[in-house]
Amino acid sequence: MLVDSHCHLDFPEFAPELDAVLARAREADVQICVTIGTTLAKFPNVLAVAERFENVYCSVGIHPHEAKVEPLANAVPLIERARNPKVVGIGETGLDYYYGHSPREMQIANFRAHIAAARHLKLPLIVHTREAEDDTIAILEAEMGQGAFYGLIHCFTGTQRLADAALALGFCISASGIATFKKSEELRTVLKTVPLDRLLVETDAPFLAPQPFRGKRNEPAFVKHTAEMLAELKDVSFNELAAATTDNFFRLFTRATRP
Repeated sequence: MLVDSHCHLDFPEFAPELDAVLARAREADVQICVTIGTTLAKFPNVLAVAERFENVYCSVGIHPHEAKVEPLANAVPLIERARNPKVVGIGETGLDYYYGHSPREMQIANFRAHIAAARHLKLPLIVHTREAEDDTIAILEAEMGQGAFYGLIHCFTGTQRLADAALALGFCISASGIATFKKSEELRTVLKTVPLDRLLVETDAPFLAPQPFRGKRNEPAFVKHTAEMLAELKDVSFNELAAATTDNFFRLFTRATRP
């Protein structure tokens, strides 16, 4: 079986055929999906999808783009929403300096609040980082010194330095369809160095469809193509890669139940 550890099933792109999308996922042996929170305002919709389907879980978080719209003074709003057993992670959170939709200091404050929630609840932290590696590493290392927490770098597109720093902190690394793109040779070189017991796979659907679906709407069933690429990259069988990434998921997301 496979797990799509990061998708956005509450997004309007899926509304007309969500049942069919999840049926196609099951046909592709994708047995678990995690639909990710990006704002507190839309969290009820995220949770509704998770509660509607037995094999779908969710997270609660505020994307760094939304930090100025939903600034956090502390971790309480996240902790309160994460009491629901369908919530298996905190995020996505982190830093995105590429677009600059929110001021950096507001992104950093929200990032720290998410870390506090993850630490308090002992749930995995789902980290988004783009054009912000130095600050991401510095904050994770400093916060780890204040008390242990764990998590993953989602949709990893970073450097060897970021991968090494994340692994040293005990984090996992999740590969998306970007890793299958022809131009992603440098990324594949980094992913090749990630131990098999630290890898997860995801779609980030409806975005970032892998080859051969690039440019189309992504969906959980397509995570199989990323897994196939990773198996070849790591020189293991597809079944071994699928088993490892699935085991890694359940070790990280302890609230999720293996079918």
